[in-house]
This record gives sequence, C-alpha cells and structure tokens, in this order.
Amino acid sequence: MGLTTFLQARRDAAELGEGVWRRAHDRFRRGLDRFHQILERLPEGEVLEQTIPLANELADLLPRVRAVAAAAQAAAPSSSTDVPASRDGRWSELHRALSKAGNAVAQCAEALAMMRCSGACASGCAKADAVSRRVAAVVEQVAAAEALLPGREQPQPAAPAVPAPADSAA
Repeated sequence: MGLTTFLQARRDAAELGEGVWRRAHDRFRRGLDRFHQILERLPEGEVLEQTIPLANELADLLPRVRAVAAAAQAAAPSSSTDVPASRDGRWSELHRALSKAGNAVAQCAEALAMMRCSGACASGCAKADAVSRRVAAVVEQVAAAEALLPGREQPQPAAPAVPAPADSAA
C-alpha cells in the first residue's frame, strides 16, 4: 500500500466512518471503476462516442454520493453493518437509495459489457439506449438520496385524487 492509498484510507475513515455509509460509498465507487474498465475496452467508433458522455455523467455523481455519505455519517454515525435507527425511517430510506444507486451503477457496467460482447450495431442501437436508461436510474437514486438528507424537505406523497360525490337530485 502506497502513501497516497494510506492517506486516502485515513481520510475516508475520518469522513465516512467504517459502517454502512462507507460501504455504500465504496460500492458505488467500485461499480464506477468497473464501468470505466469496460469502457476502456470498447472499440473506437459510434458506440464509444455515445457512451463517453454517459461515463462522464456517472463520474460526476461520485462527489455527490460521497457528500451524501459524509453528511449521513455526520448526522447518524455508523461503525457497523446496522443502519442507524430513526423515528421517521429516514436513515433506512437514505441507505436504501444509496444502495440502489450502487447497484444501478453495477447494472450500468453489466449493460455496457453486454453491449461490448454483442459487437457493433447499426445506428440508433438499442443497446446504447439500455446503458443510457441505467445511467438515468443511477441519477434518480442519487437525487433521491440527496433529498433525504437532514435539512432538506421530505418529498410528500401526492394526495390521491378523490372524485367529488355526485349530487343525487331526484
């Protein structure tokens, strides 16, 4: 282990702890690393050009995930595999959103690998669209996690539309 790796590990431990928030962040980072490893093996061409902006979009999410995990660690410290308890279930929901984001990044890497293995495709390739849809799911989960941070308003579920009672005039 080099000096920079050692210093990064200490910085991560101080900022993210050793519990569920650190694990959620690390899961996201590993999925992102895997996505970029697969991207590096794509042949030059249209598919690579379509995929690079998606890779950049995913990479831009890592600091946001780190900020969410650090804020969660500061507000509800975790040093084990147990999600901290809360009356309103906020920490469970936040952890669920971060976990879903990490899983969605892994699915992005999987979709990219499947696209790579299937070879070249015609313009308007549906396989590239699959990767794009998965990236959109990652963005959605990260935004959901950010919305659950303390100090941000909880999204209220929309009230169901109840039809007005009909006047029974006889």
